[in-house]
Amino acid sequence: MSTPGPSGRRSGPRTVPTELAALAAGVSPATIRKWASRGKLTRHGTPRRAEYDLDELRTLAAGASRAPRPEQPPGPAQR
Repeated sequence: MSTPGPSGRRSGPRTVPTELAALAAGVSPATIRKWASRGKLTRHGTPRRAEYDLDELRTLAAGASRAPRPEQPPGPAQR
């Protein structure tokens, strides 16, 4: 946990648990865990309680929403 700075605000990352991180990013908790395991998102917290930095999460989610998706082969209705 970070300590209050001179202005009375905490310095360091503002972290939230996995479920809140997923809500903030608009993805599932499994996606948050996947991003962390792939090194795309830094995991904070304790071994039993994962937490994620909100600012890092917003940056990652903004980039993920703009990333092009791989093309899918046409489905049965498109053939």
